[in-house]
Amino acid sequence: MDLALDVLSWVSIAGGLFFMLVGTFGLLRLPDVYTRLHAAGMTDTMGAGLLLLGMALQTVLGILHGDTHYWSVLVRLVLVYLFLLATSPIATHALARAGIAGGVEPWTNEEVGS
Repeated sequence: MDLALDVLSWVSIAGGLFFMLVGTFGLLRLPDVYTRLHAAGMTDTMGAGLLLLGMALQTVLGILHGDTHYWSVLVRLVLVYLFLLATSPIATHALARAGIAGGVEPWTNEEVGS
C-alpha cells in the first residue's frame, strides 16, 4: 500500500510539473491575452491541482505511519485546492472582461480564410 501511494504521488507530482511547464510555455508563446488566459487557467487548475494531490498523497502516507500532526497539513492542502478552484475561474473571467472593456481585439489568423 505504501509503495502504491508513493508511486501514485510521484506520478501526480510529475503530471503537475508537466502541466505547469506547458502552461508557462503557452504564456510565453501564445499570441494574445485571451489565448494566454487559457494557458494560465490550465496551469492553475491542472498543474497546481496535480501538485497538491501528490503532496496530499504524501501526507496520507505520513498519517498511515502514525504521525497525527499531518492531518492539519492535509486539511490545509485541501483548503488551498478549494481556494484555487474558486478563484482561478473568477480571475480569468475578470481579466477577459477587462480586456474586452479595454478594447483588446482577439487575435485572428487572416491566412486561414484565404
